[in-house]
Amino acid sequence: MEQILLILIVTIAISTIINVFLKKFDIPTVIGYIFTGLITMQMFDFGLHSQETLSHLAEFGIVFLMFTIGLEFSIGHMKSMKKEVFVYGALQVILSGFVFTALAHYAFGLETKSAIVVGFALALSSTAIVLKVLNEKNQIHSGYGRIAVGILIFQDLAVIPMLLMISIFTSENSSVSHLLISTLISAIVVFLILFFIGKFFIERFFDWVISSNSEEIFLGSVLLIVISASVLAELFGFSYSLGAFIAGMTIAETKFRYRIEADLVPFRDILLGVFFVTIGMQIEPIIAWHYGFVILGLLVAIMLIKALIMFISLRYFVQDRTAIKSSISLMQVGEFALAIFALAFSHHLISSDINQIMIMTVVLSMVLTPFILNNIKYIANIMFKEPTKLRERAIESTGYKKHIIICGYGPIGKKIAKKLKEKNLLYLILEHDIKLVDKAIANGEESIFLANAAQKGVLEHFAVRDSLAVIVAISNQHQIRLICENINSFNADINTIVKVRNSSEGDVISDLNINNIINSRDMISDILVERALEFKLP
Repeated sequence: MEQILLILIVTIAISTIINVFLKKFDIPTVIGYIFTGLITMQMFDFGLHSQETLSHLAEFGIVFLMFTIGLEFSIGHMKSMKKEVFVYGALQVILSGFVFTALAHYAFGLETKSAIVVGFALALSSTAIVLKVLNEKNQIHSGYGRIAVGILIFQDLAVIPMLLMISIFTSENSSVSHLLISTLISAIVVFLILFFIGKFFIERFFDWVISSNSEEIFLGSVLLIVISASVLAELFGFSYSLGAFIAGMTIAETKFRYRIEADLVPFRDILLGVFFVTIGMQIEPIIAWHYGFVILGLLVAIMLIKALIMFISLRYFVQDRTAIKSSISLMQVGEFALAIFALAFSHHLISSDINQIMIMTVVLSMVLTPFILNNIKYIANIMFKEPTKLRERAIESTGYKKHIIICGYGPIGKKIAKKLKEKNLLYLILEHDIKLVDKAIANGEESIFLANAAQKGVLEHFAVRDSLAVIVAISNQHQIRLICENINSFNADINTIVKVRNSSEGDVISDLNINNIINSRDMISDILVERALEFKLP
């Protein structure tokens, strides 16, 4: 017991000292935790049992991360993200997996089964690091952030068939068809259980718990839901994080979503810290010394090939800058690859040396990721520079007063601008999609600016306090909430009109001081009834 307490004290002390020092240089805490694990491993002799216990504890860092991400992606939101998840994600995993498999087999001489396992493991990216940094930078709902999240969700789903693949390659008793059918049945059962519990039980359960008027009981009930969903998924052969993600998606449909998210952040961040410490513990300096050049060569080759494959597949769907930023953000290899390599090694599909080389390569790619993400705009500018004219348009002083601000230049925003122009009213449009801005300027629209209305500084710059009205005409539910929160933060009587698609979207901003929430579904039904009543029988 005393030894455990000593290790705990030393680990916390090292991580605190390192992270305080690194933060002075704006280096993410992820790096500090990884170096803490490396140093602690050299100071203490951890037995195999201790390492396994730590890794199980650390896995719940990813569990809580995936749960909070699930809270932001309700089932309705997932439907709107089907292209990001099932098109971009599938393309990335399949293309990267086949390319790396071919290289492992033909360039490095691995057997076909081993090459497939290694190749598809390298296709995975780091959910933990990428989502943590995107959350910290408030970029998770940006253009490239949305694509990155969609691809990561697909990758997490793809871990299941990858683990199944190892079972198929090493199974001597079960047939392939039996394994596939049992996995499919398990997936359906898990989804149905979590979906029906979420739909018919969770909100009633939280209503009952909250009647106790106790924060600690409420928080305990949230932990119960998260851990139960994770364990249920694991019992059926899936990852803990997948169960947590589905649980988060179901709770996202309830009114408790934002409160739960705020309460869980401290738990998530602490357990994620433990996860990164265990990543650092897997670094073996001796292996790095013997295979240093091999590891560095693989690191550069894997990250460049992965980014190139993603960029080529994405550029046909999105603008080049978004494609390159999405590709760069996911060019590393992720934590689930470490689990796949460990399982493959235990089943004798890869040798000890290959396992350690892969671990070192993966960990180094993860260490580099925060630096890459923190400088992603600069890297993207080197390859695809933003037009100077548009950058100037976004920062030049407007000098406007008594104007109308339109947030979003989609179909509705376009019609609003046209009507305001016809009435000779002063307006400006804030749009963050450079393609829409380019097109609008080409069509003669002079009052459009390349800017993100979800940032408070942007609203302040465009004189939101002096405006006649702010019209929010976008479809992204999270962005709507951010814009409305920022408008509220000015503590001014700003006339705000927000278009929502349905009552659930309206509920998201119902607690804010918004003058007019226009429910398009209700308005359409009112118009239809009104038109129907206009008809007179002869």
